[in-house]
Amino acid sequence: MAVKLRLKRMGAKKRPFYRVVAADSRSPRDGKFIEVVGTYNPIMEPAEVKINEELALKWLNNGAIPTDTVRNLFKQQGIMQKFHESKIAKDK
Repeated sequence: MAVKLRLKRMGAKKRPFYRVVAADSRSPRDGKFIEVVGTYNPIMEPAEVKINEELALKWLNNGAIPTDTVRNLFKQQGIMQKFHESKIAKDK
């Protein structure tokens, strides 16, 4: 089973709100998911991003693949940097 970290769309029409979830890559965008990792609200000024860093790193270490948008959100939060540093530390 390939796990992806991706956005699940919530909210009303023209008022999107997203949950960052770990889901099977074969399930639909708004379908079944394994675990909620965080939230993303692009309507707020500036955009509001709340990510559970421990969960995100756990899923990345277990081989979950983030989508491009989720990868960018993780970069902004500094999670990808910590993941990269932990991989380098393991290799030594």
